[in-house]
Amino acid sequence: MAIDFTFTDEQQAYREALRDTFAREIGSTEKHEQHTQGGTVGHSPALAATLGEAGLLGPSIAEDLGGGGAGVVEEMILLEELMKARAPISAYPVSLIVAGAVQKFGTPEQQALVLGNVARGGAEAIAMSEPEAGSDVAALTTSARKVDGGWVLNGVKVWISNAHIADRILVVCRDAATTGNPPAPKHEGLCMIWVDPQAEGVRVDGIDTIGGYREVNYVYLDDVFAPDDAVLGEPGNGWLQLMAGLNTERLIIAALGLGQAEQALGDALAYAKERRQFGRPIGSFQVQQHRLVDMATQVELARLLVYKVAADVDRDPTALFPREASMAKIYATETAERVVRDAFKIHGGYGYAKEYAVSHQISHAMVSTIFGGTNDIQRNIIAKVMGL
Repeated sequence: MAIDFTFTDEQQAYREALRDTFAREIGSTEKHEQHTQGGTVGHSPALAATLGEAGLLGPSIAEDLGGGGAGVVEEMILLEELMKARAPISAYPVSLIVAGAVQKFGTPEQQALVLGNVARGGAEAIAMSEPEAGSDVAALTTSARKVDGGWVLNGVKVWISNAHIADRILVVCRDAATTGNPPAPKHEGLCMIWVDPQAEGVRVDGIDTIGGYREVNYVYLDDVFAPDDAVLGEPGNGWLQLMAGLNTERLIIAALGLGQAEQALGDALAYAKERRQFGRPIGSFQVQQHRLVDMATQVELARLLVYKVAADVDRDPTALFPREASMAKIYATETAERVVRDAFKIHGGYGYAKEYAVSHQISHAMVSTIFGGTNDIQRNIIAKVMGL
């Protein structure tokens, strides 16, 4: 049986268009500094809008909603390339997670609003985690009480990416009617409801992180009203909707890990060829050669796994692929962690200098193994699928 691992001409052309655009828009240190405001922000609305206007965002979104009408493979290409280029559009992957849920469960009106926004470069956010509900997301306590014409939300969310720049925040909450005595099982009664970040009762506070710029936030909800048409899917069916979306999220994070590993490998290879010690390039020493070869092999394996799973999803968009998505997330993010660590070693003391990209990558590579469900949780999922 023949197995074809090649990209189509259209996919290759899309990759080249992305590379050309990133080179033009952020290819110099000066342009990158401009878009990141001197390295203080991770998302440039101007760059995102430019990519949206060029038709490069939302390749898996239907054409009549402003997207490319392609598939998940094309989304992987986009995510891989934006990480390789260090493109400051950090809101896009999170927006894509929201888009995946809306594609499956949204009304036509919600799809037009949200998917069109994502394809244009707008920002969406999703609020799942709470101070006492991280890996055990079903333990969340943020409540939604039904009132005439809508819902009233109360609670606290934490680690909410890009909530400070989002046009909407999709809040995972619990129908207050299911919290009586006795309460319903914790996986029942969950809802997904949009709130306006500017609405009365919403407060978004940034969290200082070692990444160097604001990316994640606390979101406080104090008697926040959301109309009935702000509910995604069916009230009380949030757990199943969330699980369907998390598999998409894991594949998105896997593609980002792949791109980061590729960028770190490329930087380390270039540095090993230029940096000289003992009268010759450090890349001529066997210890560095073997390290770089191992890094390249790990990156290639991650690429094969990520695109294999993406192709599987394109062939059967209704399937969930929990085993495969978790495997891709584990391997790609742990590859990024290993490759970035080894790139840091190859740079030696200069890896600690801010002028080299590897100095910024360490924290992001480590946290990627936690985002989207820790890799330990991913292993639990795989073990369950294996019948263990």
